[in-house]
Amino acid sequence: MKLTLPQFLLRRSIVHVLLASAWLPAAAALAQATATAPAAPAAAPTTETVQLRDVELTYPAEAVVEAVRQATVAAQVAGRVVEVRVDAGARVRQGETLMRIDAREAAEGVAGAQAQLAQAKANFERTRNLVERKFMSPSALDQAEAAYKAAQASAGASGATLSHALVTAPLSGIVSQRHTELGELAAPGKPLVTVFDPKGMRVVASVPQYKLAEVRKIARARVEFPETGLWVDATRVEILPAADPRSHTVTARLTLPDNLEGVIPGMAARAHFVTGQGAKLTVPAAAILRRGEVTAVYVLDDKSQPRLRQVRPGEAVAGGRLEILAGIRPGDKVALDPVKAGIGLKQQAPAKP
Repeated sequence: MKLTLPQFLLRRSIVHVLLASAWLPAAAALAQATATAPAAPAAAPTTETVQLRDVELTYPAEAVVEAVRQATVAAQVAGRVVEVRVDAGARVRQGETLMRIDAREAAEGVAGAQAQLAQAKANFERTRNLVERKFMSPSALDQAEAAYKAAQASAGASGATLSHALVTAPLSGIVSQRHTELGELAAPGKPLVTVFDPKGMRVVASVPQYKLAEVRKIARARVEFPETGLWVDATRVEILPAADPRSHTVTARLTLPDNLEGVIPGMAARAHFVTGQGAKLTVPAAAILRRGEVTAVYVLDDKSQPRLRQVRPGEAVAGGRLEILAGIRPGDKVALDPVKAGIGLKQQAPAKP
């Protein structure tokens, strides 16, 4: 039986309605089962029981890293820089050529000094022969000898000046900065290259006058690098014997262990001078949650549910921990991963209708 187009369309619509009526109850049952299914319980956060700990009492001071052995090479002869062999970051050996300066004027001066030396030598020998033959007085020989020695000194100084055209490394280490570019004019005293030895590093801090007696009494300190979380013990604490008359502070030098990875001159650090021993309430720095001006931690309640609690932090202590001045008490359980604890708490919250 051949169907017309309107009849065909009518039959197709009826089929679609029958399929939809069969699918809707199954979909509704599936949605109801999904809604009533219990949510998977969130994993319990890793916690630490807060308690008083014996820690070293310290006086913190801002510090800067510097190299124990560092030298800035300056030009000793005037001329244009015609060759540059190193750049910042290059490793050099002591005596290695770093730059070359065009010192043709110095070379001409050496040639003139050598000519004067040859003339003075010849005059000295001639005068000595004449004095031996009694044709000249001994005073003439003294004058010729003085002129000869002066010519020798002038020739030696000219040769030393010419040797300064080759700028060499004063020590083995790393080039931290290049102050002069190729083609620039070098003048005596102008900085050219700065080189430091990475094997010996230290931090420099200022200690106020009223803390000087406590710092000198123990003479121990730890150095903190806040960006990396690294803490190291200073191998030596040196207090300079003079104070700044304007700030009334004394400079302290804290020697660092050799070959510290990632520590370079100019980095910011924090020196913690040990002044005694005491008990403090501390938590790991990773447990602190900072949101704008709010500093808080997640503390587990009686039902082992994390609850956000605002705290007032103090100074950092050794081991990467942070002192808590207010907000928690000994015996509280603090979540070590506040982000994970917050996500788990949000998952447990009832869904809004």
